[in-house]
Amino acid sequence: MPEQSRTPPSVSLANTVTVGDVAAFVTSKNAGPYKLTLDIVFSTAADYERFVGQAGLDREAIAAIYGIPLADVLDVIHFAPAFAVKIALRRRITAGAPGDSDVYGAQQHVPLMQHRIAW
Repeated sequence: MPEQSRTPPSVSLANTVTVGDVAAFVTSKNAGPYKLTLDIVFSTAADYERFVGQAGLDREAIAAIYGIPLADVLDVIHFAPAFAVKIALRRRITAGAPGDSDVYGAQQHVPLMQHRIAW
C-alpha cells in the first residue's frame, strides 16, 4: 500500500489566524508523571463560543498537530464557565525520566498556539 501524502492540502491563509492570536493565552503544564495538559483560555464568551463552534479541535486534530497517536490524546474538554478548552495528552516520556526535556510540561503548548484556524 503506498504511503499517503503528509502534505496538507493548500489552504488560503487570508481568513485564518493562529490559536494564539485569538486566545487570551495558551499554556501547558505537567499533570502528573504520565500526562500533560494544554489550556486555551479566551477573554470573552463570544470568542470562546466562536472558537468551539468553528475551530474543529477534536482529538483527531490534536493528534495531527502533535504528530502523536490518537490514543495519546486522552480528552478535549470544553469548559464554558471559564471560557476555556483543556486538552489532556499522554506524555511520550515519563516526567523526569532520562530523555525528558521538559519535566514541567511548560513548553509543550507552542504547536497548539501556532496552529492556524479559520476565523
